[in-house]
Amino acid sequence: MKIKRIINVLATGVLSVGILAACSAPPQSAPPVSSPAEGDGDNEVVEYEITPEEGAELLVWDNGDTHREWAEYVAEKFTEEYGVPVTVEEVGHTDAPGVLQTDGPAGLGADVFAGAHDHAGNMDAAGLIIENFFPEYYEENFMEAAVLGTSVDDTLYGYPYAIETYALYYNKDLVDEVPETFEELLKLSKDFTNVRTDHYGIMFEPGNYYFTHTFLGGYGGYVFGEDNTDPSVTGLNNEGAVRSGEFLREIREVSLPLNTEDITGDVIGTLFNENQVMFRISGPWDINAHTDAEVNFGVAPLPLLSNGENPTSFSGVKGYFVSAYTEYPEAAALYAQFATSEEMLEKRFEMTGELPPHLALLESDVILDDPILSAFLEQAQYAQPMPNIPEMQIVWGPMGDAFISIWNTDRDVQDILDSAVEQISESIDVLNN
Repeated sequence: MKIKRIINVLATGVLSVGILAACSAPPQSAPPVSSPAEGDGDNEVVEYEITPEEGAELLVWDNGDTHREWAEYVAEKFTEEYGVPVTVEEVGHTDAPGVLQTDGPAGLGADVFAGAHDHAGNMDAAGLIIENFFPEYYEENFMEAAVLGTSVDDTLYGYPYAIETYALYYNKDLVDEVPETFEELLKLSKDFTNVRTDHYGIMFEPGNYYFTHTFLGGYGGYVFGEDNTDPSVTGLNNEGAVRSGEFLREIREVSLPLNTEDITGDVIGTLFNENQVMFRISGPWDINAHTDAEVNFGVAPLPLLSNGENPTSFSGVKGYFVSAYTEYPEAAALYAQFATSEEMLEKRFEMTGELPPHLALLESDVILDDPILSAFLEQAQYAQPMPNIPEMQIVWGPMGDAFISIWNTDRDVQDILDSAVEQISESIDVLNN
């Protein structure tokens, strides 16, 4: 079968891509693919253009609403360019891997589907996806976090189209100038905080590791080794991780003297809407709620930590993946590349408001003219993609509990983190044995 030939070529590890200029390549110009020439030496490389297979037609799965509208727009343009019919069906990006596992072997699955980056490791292990045909193009033209997030074991699988992270919301009626450092922020917070009247300088969910990783990573902690691909190595209890726990206690003392169970997303959102919070840490999913509440707010990247480093917020990446069950791998890869071109991603931003990880679009007037979304995109440059290997699912619970304990008690931070790491390591051993 043709797909087996493609997979074998990819598995050689010598597939490479001609690097395109970020701003000049039209969406229909797929980068040429290089493969080893037959015959004399392993080092000889012959470039060939990827072209759709004869008789190819594609099924694409994407989310609903404006996401599907964008996918249908891309499908129409792709068909105009390549003559390949494309059908778009609504299958959510978090549901698609499970549906493909059932429908793929029966020949009913999508050729290209939208997926979340933190599912990539499981999708690869299950044999659901094939490698990105144009890895060097994405390494050259996309945010590092987007490429790392959609890669497994140093191999790029995804075609990233959106990146999401959290940043600093601030109430413009309460804040004259956005602080550049957390030290400055906490000085402002101290003067504003009043527990009796439910006024707080800064709020976020300290018991949610999704948010607290921003401090752990910024101070030099890390989840796994080798860019979060080696679960046998962890920095969840190293010196930087301990410093992040101590910093959280400083925030509690100065600005947020409540227990974690009293600091939920709903509580934070309500107080921010009522002008009782100066700053909150959250993502673009809260924009509409604060807009509807007529809060005069802005968004900025997270302030610098005491070590001069940017906080490393966790990021989520969405991308297209090519199904291992497709009968048309070249047409499918072309479609995924076409959909994630600069032109198509700018159109996606206009239609959905999702942030594109394409480097050329960081300076796009379309994005820069939106100061709120452009601030999230700026923070995304310092973000770390959530690890996508299966072992990450074991981390969330123990680390969440650890930060709850750090926040709510006076126990030694090192001891708390050591206990969490011990629990994580034991669970990983069970998973892998």
